[in-house]
Amino acid sequence: MKTTLATKTDHTKSWFVVDAANETLGRISVKIANVLRGRHKPTYTPHVDTGDFVVVINAEKIQVSGKKNTDKRYMFYSGWMGGASHVSMSEMRAKKPEFIIEHAVKGMLPRNKLGRQMIKKLKIHSGSEHPYEAQQPKPLV
Repeated sequence: MKTTLATKTDHTKSWFVVDAANETLGRISVKIANVLRGRHKPTYTPHVDTGDFVVVINAEKIQVSGKKNTDKRYMFYSGWMGGASHVSMSEMRAKKPEFIIEHAVKGMLPRNKLGRQMIKKLKIHSGSEHPYEAQQPKPLV
């Protein structure tokens, strides 16, 4: 039996929509990362982007367990001495709730050109509306 490896032109990209309301951050991030990588397809090849597009709605309603909402902190660095700033998850949820899901999913993708290409297929919206109805996204189970 011969193993076939996927190439860039062998596959079609479909669209999925995920409702993040009342979902746990880590569990939904794993599902999203697997779809972005293409691990749900039988033609999965690690060195080729065989993944699909994912649209996430209701990003501000994501759930976390324990005291992560107050204790978890995101660090940003300006490049200058003493330029580190820390933002808690509750502050980030108020300012930019899309970042929470993007940060979690990005950490589950490869750290190379392929991973940067995959994260571009993730579209996150804080409300329940999204502008991708023309692509006819299917709900992700």
